[in-house]
Amino acid sequence: MAFESLSEKLNGVFKKLKGKGVLSENDITEALREIRLALLEADVNYKVVKDFIETIKTKALGEEILKSLTPGQQVIKIVNDELVALLGSTSSKLTYASSGFTTIMLVGLQGTGKTTTAAKLAAYLTKEGKKPMLAACDIYRPAAIDQLEVVGAQVGVPVYTERDNKDAAQIAKNAAKEAERKGLNALIIDTAGRLHIDEELMEELKRVKKEVKPHEILLVVDAMTGQDAVNVADSFHKALGIDGIVMTKLDGDTRGGAALSVKAVTGRPIKFIGMGEKLDALEVFYPDRMAGRILGMGDVLGFIEKATEAADLTKAAELEKRLSKNQFTLEDFLDQMGQVRKMGGLSKVLDMMPGGGKVTEDQIDKGEQEFRRMEAVIYSMTPQERKEPSLLNASRRKRIAAGAGVTVTAVNSLIKKYEDTKKMMKQLNNAKTAKKFGKRFGF
Repeated sequence: MAFESLSEKLNGVFKKLKGKGVLSENDITEALREIRLALLEADVNYKVVKDFIETIKTKALGEEILKSLTPGQQVIKIVNDELVALLGSTSSKLTYASSGFTTIMLVGLQGTGKTTTAAKLAAYLTKEGKKPMLAACDIYRPAAIDQLEVVGAQVGVPVYTERDNKDAAQIAKNAAKEAERKGLNALIIDTAGRLHIDEELMEELKRVKKEVKPHEILLVVDAMTGQDAVNVADSFHKALGIDGIVMTKLDGDTRGGAALSVKAVTGRPIKFIGMGEKLDALEVFYPDRMAGRILGMGDVLGFIEKATEAADLTKAAELEKRLSKNQFTLEDFLDQMGQVRKMGGLSKVLDMMPGGGKVTEDQIDKGEQEFRRMEAVIYSMTPQERKEPSLLNASRRKRIAAGAGVTVTAVNSLIKKYEDTKKMMKQLNNAKTAKKFGKRFGF
């Protein structure tokens, strides 16, 4: 999970601080030394770490902190606040044209996931109510055009191509005209990359910029390359003038040094983060939420947003009705597991929950395996058995176990989990009804 190693080390430091009723100057100095080492091991830029620690030290050694009733908590709050500031303080939104047509230009080196990000961004804009088009302006790599057409089709967005044209700036200009002609209102330009930064690449990108005058130039960088990503971002910004950064593969970066350094080094904000390979796995970057994840406080707002996106409101209303009649079936149980899948799976959900970072990869893997086992068991039942679990006698359970390739014990375990969930759902529903009743009568 993202920042796993750093999060683990910082939580170890905070545990020591919270365990002391009174903090001395030496306690804070030792804690800051450990935080400094943790950040450096996470591949955070050395100067960024130095400034970060100095700022915390100045604030944490104040008399009001040392004499506080909860000095450990106060120091943690300071670290959290400074971490949010380091990551950019507030989320930085895309700049759209005040009226009419918006152009977004994606730039970056090869291998950062630029073409896939273009499709993810198109899917995001579609959700935001825009009508985007993708423009294939990588004139050197034919596979890039093919790839953009494939991912464009997957997100239902048109792709503009000119396979015989070798002028990227002209293609971009023609794409903008075509998009406007079709009544679309956003263009995402996928440009060429290189394995390294060179003058030829920058000149081409400058020509594209001059021709289409994009409202946003977003640099796509690979989080897993650490400080190389930060250096690339700095070079692109100095040469081209970028407006923001899309950091891909953050879900696979256990250190997080690039994310923690790039804003301080370049002055440009991270606007989006890639948290998986699926074409909906692009998230708006919120510094406060990311700081919460790093410090083991979770991202409850992110969790609620994901749950809302995954929720089928019609099904939810139907389920509430059935719960009021004590009708929670194994099909409902299966639907609930499906909601977790839509939210990105167990690891994604846990990553957003307070303390979720303490769950090991092995525990998550076991949880995912258990999910798959339970699904297999339910799919081995007849529709009637799913609707009426009371039918599941010994012989039926034996047949289901054989069909799912599991033991009868696994089937029994699934039934118990279902019954426990049914009880819990009934209790929640009763509590909700009681609350409504109380409100009605002024309790």
